[in-house]
Amino acid sequence: MSAPPTRSDRVADTALALLAERGMRGLTHRAVDEAAGFPQGSTSNVARTRQALLELAVRRLADREARVLALDEMPDPRDGVEALVEALALATHRAMTGNRALTLARYELALEATRRPELRIHFDAAGARFREQLGAMVTALGSPDPARHVRVLAAWADGLLFSGVAGSLAAAPPALDELRTGLRELLATMAPD
Repeated sequence: MSAPPTRSDRVADTALALLAERGMRGLTHRAVDEAAGFPQGSTSNVARTRQALLELAVRRLADREARVLALDEMPDPRDGVEALVEALALATHRAMTGNRALTLARYELALEATRRPELRIHFDAAGARFREQLGAMVTALGSPDPARHVRVLAAWADGLLFSGVAGSLAAAPPALDELRTGLRELLATMAPD
């Protein structure tokens, strides 16, 4: 049983929801207070500045995405390519469909990080956990160039997620079988015969 969310968690969750719903301009301390039903000034007590609020949102995003992607449940790469295909396809599909708002918030924060180097540090650190796990997986599959293959897999997933939640595929995101096929084809190029 997990612990109930803290005030900080509630502020961050509300910030993420506002980012998905209203975009970066809609994220203010006052908007978080109103949306969360907090007394005015409560968000400022948790995150004094806008930068602190954004960092809090990035940290919470990383925690929540780790649960969506089920990083702790990823298969042992020694289980073979099919186990990895299934796990990554399910994770990508969950992020694109059932957790669409969280993925939209992620892209809002990614764009903001391009303008705020101090936020970029936190955003990149939050994504490192997933990239490290991907690296271990492709290495165990026998990749001759794990660092490059991790970049390829991350770019594939990011491109599909963006298209599926905000781009040309948003009206009809790829089905799970389509994701499995794409991953199977992609992973086949990364492991020796």
